Amino acid sequence: MGHTFIIAEAGVNHNGSIQLGKELIEGAAKAGADAIKFQTFITDLCLTETAVKADYQIKSTDPDESQFEMVKKLELSPKMHEELIEHCNKNNILFLSTPFDEPSVDLLVNKFNVPLLKIASGEITNAPLLLKMARTGKPILLSTGASSIADVEKALGVLAFGYQSTHMQTPSIEAFERAYSSEEGQKLLQENVTLLHCTSEYPAPFDEVNLNAMKTLQRTFSLPVGYSDHTKGIAIPIAAVAMGAVVIEKHITLDCNLPGPDHRASLELDEFSEMVSSIRQVEASLGQSLKIPSYSELKNKPVIRKSIVASRQINKGETFSSENLTIKRPGDGVSPFYYWEYLGKKANKTYQKNERVFL
Repeated sequence: MGHTFIIAEAGVNHNGSIQLGKELIEGAAKAGADAIKFQTFITDLCLTETAVKADYQIKSTDPDESQFEMVKKLELSPKMHEELIEHCNKNNILFLSTPFDEPSVDLLVNKFNVPLLKIASGEITNAPLLLKMARTGKPILLSTGASSIADVEKALGVLAFGYQSTHMQTPSIEAFERAYSSEEGQKLLQENVTLLHCTSEYPAPFDEVNLNAMKTLQRTFSLPVGYSDHTKGIAIPIAAVAMGAVVIEKHITLDCNLPGPDHRASLELDEFSEMVSSIRQVEASLGQSLKIPSYSELKNKPVIRKSIVASRQINKGETFSSENLTIKRPGDGVSPFYYWEYLGKKANKTYQKNERVFL
């Protein structure tokens, strides 16, 4: 409660280097992130050799290199996973990774027992992968970039089915819909799934972020929400926390000018550290919803408020009027709210100028 779960998204910004990955871990831990997340995939299971690059990937990598070739160089082997996890443990930061194929789910869950799984925006229609992930019983972060409400609902149907079903039950669109509509399915979703609003462009234009859609996801599905950010700078994730995000994910890099598909849309570590610090300040500032004076305000109330005082000497028995009463600091006397009740009344003593007046 009151603590935003901040994920430093290393992604593939290790560039295939275990040393670079370790430096990202150290930087994320020093910045105060709760977790650092990588990506786990087997290229042959995720891409055809004819898959084209996105525009942002073409701009930030060798244009003559195919997407398959680009991604193949960024695979993390099981041994590399072991080293990165060990380094996370040494630096007291949680290791996470996004799986993009079913064997990668098995690796993360069965071999490394990661505490939760992230579904990338591009996998939201990959029902077999979603089902595999839900059947692990692990909590899930579901990223919703490039998705409609209908897309999200269908994905949640698969997850609801996976969480409550045994392997003997036959998956189908109808079965997913039944699971989503069931009381048990909704309960399991609420216990296990957090939705991440996201704009799947790198970097994402500010006028296409639509942070209000995060609140729409929360209202529509009654699930906790977070924000996976691809904008430049730190303003938008900070705003997302103020709007109720319980998870923030942001790409990090050692240098935005490094070669690779995601570096340019990432934060360097000093700026990431500033983001974490700002989010923690926002958390502290949100406080409670009850509007009452805070503890530190109480001592200032009499200093900043005003009282009814004599504007000149008022003799005993003289009638109070707008000519001899005024309102001035400090506020340790009678509140100005009672000003009109004084008018026409008689002074019960002699008051000197600026002396607090009492009936």
